Amino acid sequence: MTQTLEAPKVKVDRKWQLWIGGKFQDGASERTLINPADGKPLCKVAEADKKQTEAAIKAARKAFDEGPWPRMTALERAQFLFKLADKIDEHAEELAELETLNGGKPLREAKYDMGDAANCFRYYAGLVTKPTGQAIDVPAPSITTVVREPIGVCAQIIPWNYPLLMGAWKLAPALAAGNCCILKPSEYTPLTAVRLAEILQELELPEGVVNIVLGDGPTVGNTLAESKLVDKVAFTGSVRTGKAVAAAALGNLKKVTLELGGKSPMVVFSDFDVDTAVDYALFAIYCNSGQVCSAGSRLLVEEPMYDKFVKKFVERAKHIKVGPGMDPETEMGPLVNETQMKRVLEYIEIGQKEGAKLEAGGDQPKGEKYGKGFYVNPTVFTNVKQDMRIVQEEIFGPVVVVQKFKTEEEAIQFANDSDFGLAGAVFSNDVTRAHRVVKALKAGITWVNAYHNTYNECPWGGYKQSGWGRELGTFGLEAYTEVKQININLDPQPVGWFEKK
Repeated sequence: MTQTLEAPKVKVDRKWQLWIGGKFQDGASERTLINPADGKPLCKVAEADKKQTEAAIKAARKAFDEGPWPRMTALERAQFLFKLADKIDEHAEELAELETLNGGKPLREAKYDMGDAANCFRYYAGLVTKPTGQAIDVPAPSITTVVREPIGVCAQIIPWNYPLLMGAWKLAPALAAGNCCILKPSEYTPLTAVRLAEILQELELPEGVVNIVLGDGPTVGNTLAESKLVDKVAFTGSVRTGKAVAAAALGNLKKVTLELGGKSPMVVFSDFDVDTAVDYALFAIYCNSGQVCSAGSRLLVEEPMYDKFVKKFVERAKHIKVGPGMDPETEMGPLVNETQMKRVLEYIEIGQKEGAKLEAGGDQPKGEKYGKGFYVNPTVFTNVKQDMRIVQEEIFGPVVVVQKFKTEEEAIQFANDSDFGLAGAVFSNDVTRAHRVVKALKAGITWVNAYHNTYNECPWGGYKQSGWGRELGTFGLEAYTEVKQININLDPQPVGWFEKK
C-alpha cells in the first residue's frame, strides 16, 4: 500500500461526556482511548461510577412512569424515529470515521454499518404503527383482547465490534414500543454512542427517555443488571459475561435477552464452484477481522474438493491487504485493542501446540505504517481435530480452521459438535441436499450459498450457549413488550356463586 492515509475530517480531541436525564455531564473518572491502527492515544472519555449509573436508572424510571414518551401514540414515536434515521444518514461520514478511528475497522465497513443503523430505526418506525394484538372469541357478554405494552426501563449493554449498529438494534425496537433506556456502550468504543446522544438532544427527545452511560462492566454493567428499578436487560457479548448478567438480573426477575458467542460452521460440498466457495469463506471469517459473533470460523469441506479448496483459500488469504482502517486500500483492519490481539495470538500458539498445521498467518504484519497497532495477519489452520480448543472455542479474530468431511452425516455431526449455535451455512448446487443439511444445523441464523446476509426484518439469535431470545424483526419488537389480556363484561350481573342469606 503506497497510498497515503486519508486525514480524518472528524474531531476527536473534544469532550466526550455522559448523557443522563437529557443533560451532558462529566464522569467520575476518565479513560484514555487508544487508536487500534497505531497504538497511540486517541482521546479521553468520561466514565461513570455507581452513583451516576443509578442516577441514569432513576432518570429513565421517571421518564417512563411520568414522562410523555410511553404515552405518545405509536405514530408520534415513529415520526421521531424516522427523523433520527435521517440524521444518522446526514452524519454518516462523521460517524463512520469515528468508528474507524475508535474500533479499527476499514472505513468502507463502517460506512455500511451507518446505513444499516439508520435503516434499523426506519424499520421499527414503520413496524410499530402496524396492526397488532388479538381479539379473542369468548362467550357473550364478555369481549377479550390481547395487547402489547412497553416493558418499562430497559438496560442495554452493547459490544465493541459494531458500536452504533448494536445500539440501533437495541434502541430502535425499545423506543418504538414506548420504553425508556439506559445504553451502555463498550468502554473501548463509546464515541458514536455519545454522538448519538447529541443527535437525540438536537431532536429534542424528552429527558430521560435515553441515557448514555460510559464505563466498564463491573461498575456500570453490573449496577444496571442488578437494579430493581430496571425491568429488562439486553446484553450482547461473551458467554462468560452474559451468564454474569443473567445471574445479576435474577434479583427482580427482570426480562433478559442475551446475544452471545458463536463458532459457526460453513459446510461446502464438492459439487459447488470452488472459487465462489473460497470467496464466500474469506468474507465469512475475515470481515471485520473476524470480530463478528456469526463469523464462519469453521470451514467444513467435502473430501473431493478439500485439497483444491485449501490451496486456493490459503493463497487468497495471504494476499488480503491488512492495514489502518483509514487507508482506502485496506481490506482488513486491526483488532480492537491490545487485549484482543494478545488473546488471538495466544489461540494461534495453542493451535500449534495442539498439533494443527498453520497454513497461513499466525503472525503480525511488519512495517512502519503499522506502528504499534493491534494487527494479526489472516490465519488458517488445517489438520485439526474436533476436540482441539481452536475448533471448539470462540477466538473472535481472523483465525479459521479448515476440516475435511466424507459424508453428509459426518458434516452435520461436525457442524453441530459445539456449545454454540448462532449461525451456519451450506454451499451446494443440490438444492434438496442443501435444504436438508441446513435444517439439520442447530443454529438460529442460517444461509444456503451465502454468508453474513443480515436483515433488520429477520430474527437474530442462536441456539444453545449462543444466547436467549431474538433481536430484529417482529421478534425484536415483541422482546420489548409485555403481553396483557383485557376482559370486559358488557352486561355485569351478580355472579351468584355464593348463596344469599
